[in-house]
Amino acid sequence: SGINAEYGEHVFKTFDANGDGSIDFKEFIVALSVTSRGTLADKLKWSFNVYDLDKNGHITKDEMLEMMRAIYKMVGDVIEMPEDVSTPEKRVDKIFREMDSDADGRLSLVEFIDGAKIDPTIVRLLQSGESYTHWYCSETMMPNVY
Repeated sequence: SGINAEYGEHVFKTFDANGDGSIDFKEFIVALSVTSRGTLADKLKWSFNVYDLDKNGHITKDEMLEMMRAIYKMVGDVIEMPEDVSTPEKRVDKIFREMDSDADGRLSLVEFIDGAKIDPTIVRLLQSGESYTHWYCSETMMPNVY
């Protein structure tokens, strides 16, 4: 288990706010602050940006599935998943059933935040990778800042 390159790349792109291919000190501090001390709304916006792989303002099932597969690769056998979310596909289906209020097959930021506020279990479903993200930032990015 541990962090995988695919997940790390997506997190890196989210931290790289200006898209220049590097993370400067300000981008690093802002992202670390949001992920460790931000409000629920801040964390949900940040999570939304991680899952919105093409940065078009919506999360498709394919984007969510790509991220969930990366997360499941990281957690491997470390975390036993309940049967209804035992695979990345099942988890994505459950999240979309709960959050995709207009059933258009994609999640807007509003649907994402509203869904998380209505059903806190959705936040837990999305947080599978959060501790790994925090670990990844502190273990792999922090040494490069100095």
